Amino acid sequence: MPRSGADRGFSGPLSVIAVVGIALGVTVMVMAVSILRGFQADITNKVVGFGSHITISNYDRLHAYAEMPVEVDSVLLNQLRTTEGVRHVQAYATKGGMVKTEEQIYGILLRGLSDDYDTTFYASCLVDGRLPDLRGESDTSNLSPLASHPSNEVLISSTIARKLQLKVGDKMRTYFWQGNSYRARAFTVSGIYNTDLTEMDELYVIGDLRQVQRLNDWVIGDSNGANGAQAPQVGGYELLVSDFRTLDATATRVLALLPYDLMLTTVTQAHPALFSWLDLLNTNITLILAIMCLVSAVAIVSALLIMIFEKSATIGLLKALGASNRSVRRVFLMKAAGLILWGILIGDAVALLLSYVQRQWQVVQLDPESYSMTHVPVLVDPWVYLAVSAATLAVCLLALLLPVASVSRISPAKTMRIER
Repeated sequence: MPRSGADRGFSGPLSVIAVVGIALGVTVMVMAVSILRGFQADITNKVVGFGSHITISNYDRLHAYAEMPVEVDSVLLNQLRTTEGVRHVQAYATKGGMVKTEEQIYGILLRGLSDDYDTTFYASCLVDGRLPDLRGESDTSNLSPLASHPSNEVLISSTIARKLQLKVGDKMRTYFWQGNSYRARAFTVSGIYNTDLTEMDELYVIGDLRQVQRLNDWVIGDSNGANGAQAPQVGGYELLVSDFRTLDATATRVLALLPYDLMLTTVTQAHPALFSWLDLLNTNITLILAIMCLVSAVAIVSALLIMIFEKSATIGLLKALGASNRSVRRVFLMKAAGLILWGILIGDAVALLLSYVQRQWQVVQLDPESYSMTHVPVLVDPWVYLAVSAATLAVCLLALLLPVASVSRISPAKTMRIER
């Protein structure tokens, strides 16, 4: 920050302190908002990754481990795909089972995915091996793969792999209860993923939708009910939206298309406690922003008051020479505005540097069991920097109205007499 000869008095060091205070406040505010938004985005992406933004299932669903089938309706699927706000439509099914090893038995939930399922999330969480082959010899023209040769490959979490001492390439003997008997499947571990979401990692095994269809004795054909044939059956549909902010509006449009026997659930409805907790974090950030804005305002007001007090003789001289109160106030406001801008620029630069370092090298680590992530996430958004900077400038300038008003109460005669 440049300094002139006029800043060599007591107001000079105080101006530096004011700039440092504003810079510190801006840095804290930007980092707080960036970390909060990064945390919310990371948790939301993980929860959505295990499912979707919108889930369509049968009204007669018994519980999470016993789904009632939904018949594939090509007309409904085409309507869903062309609905405003819907980015992708995919089929799924789940089946509860138990993995048996030589040493223990472990309960899992097999999540069967269609061959056109958006596996971007699982690919990003992959730590070893590869994703399961969901295509095989299936016909990829629609959501219902053919019955021939369903894939035996599965993707398991690092938590399950550690507990069952499994690695890529191992066989995983799994048993599923169906009716009055059980059915066994020997899956091959093709890959291992890790999301740090304990509840999900301890439960889900990712595999082929056709395996679940066969285990449940569901129809697997691709006829879509043509020529009197029975339509294929799946556990339900999952819809990904283009913009999470328009989730409720998109869900309303989708709901209007559904028949009476299908129900719609959004991700916020499926996990109300989690999203309520994420929303509650906004209260803490609001408190931090208010405190930091107050600190910045106090810093610049203190500096300006000392500056006016120290330059009272100069102010009196200017008034004696014909300067108006308005023009003198403008001089001090411009000086204070310059200090504020320097503080904001320095604060933004420091926040951007800290964000880059954290994103690049993940310096600040977290306990994944407590925070569901291994490091502090930072979401760099230019609009956050602009909003914080504009709010800080506005608050500080408003706070300056009180100290600059004292300029009009300075008498040229008194200040010149005191100076003599």
